[in-house]
Amino acid sequence: MFVLAIHLSKLNYHSSYTSYIMKKITFLFLIVISFFGNGQTVTEPKNNPENWSQSYEPFRIVGNLYYVGTNDLASYLVVTNKGSILINTGLADSYPQIKANIEKLGFKFKDIKILTLTQAHFDHMGAMADIKKETGAKLYVDQEELAEIKSGGKSDYELGKYGVTFKPLTPDFLLKNNDKIKLGNTTLTLLHHPGHTKGSCSFLFETKDKDRTYKVLIANMPSIIIDHKFSDVHAYPDMQKDYAFTFDAMKKLDFDVWVASHASQFDLHEKRKPGDAYSPKLFMDKENYFKYLKELEDDYFEKLRQESK
Repeated sequence: MFVLAIHLSKLNYHSSYTSYIMKKITFLFLIVISFFGNGQTVTEPKNNPENWSQSYEPFRIVGNLYYVGTNDLASYLVVTNKGSILINTGLADSYPQIKANIEKLGFKFKDIKILTLTQAHFDHMGAMADIKKETGAKLYVDQEELAEIKSGGKSDYELGKYGVTFKPLTPDFLLKNNDKIKLGNTTLTLLHHPGHTKGSCSFLFETKDKDRTYKVLIANMPSIIIDHKFSDVHAYPDMQKDYAFTFDAMKKLDFDVWVASHASQFDLHEKRKPGDAYSPKLFMDKENYFKYLKELEDDYFEKLRQESK
């Protein structure tokens, strides 16, 4: 193309005709660049649970924390005096629901300044790239999720078998255990809770309403998604050790209110019905958190027993 362009520039054609040809060449060149620059095709897995895509009424959980996700895929909006933090973005088709939910609550979608996540799987990352592009928000992630986020999930030890399942991203900030995410009058503490993914994490922060101050936990519950042995997962050799670390760490947490990455994990629909009044007490059931955590740890120990046979 370059040689052809030089040749045309030397011909004694009418200048408008030469300009027309040059525009055609430039257009074709851009198409070639586009073709090679978009070699990765995003293929989100199908046949997901219906409630992952079903809408759900947004509501205030406690203080400045709001639920803005779908029926089961939890997305959380933390509203500060300097803008908002959005945690998790569901599937790709969750995007319009999250945006509508935020606006229904009376907040501006483009006031989102920070994006973050509890785990780098497509059901929590699907709309992340599009929301980041529209809002210009900065993406903060656990540093151990970097490879998965940049590969669009393709490098994941288990879900990588589906290829690129969400639009790849380059995070703005990489965090480690106990690092802080600060925006306005709110500070989130990232808790590194690996196992489910290499960089799964939870968040702790304090919030207030007119009655009291609450310590809030947004938990990534450490469920196991593989059927084969831990030792067979060569892409994640520290998985067994990471689960042990996470169970130990999560048993020691102190909080008043808790929620999780999926609505079903903290029994949202049993605790609350659409239209119910604001009531932080609904989510102050610490005993259910520790009960569910023990069930997951029992699954972990049972898996170890089966592998030792």
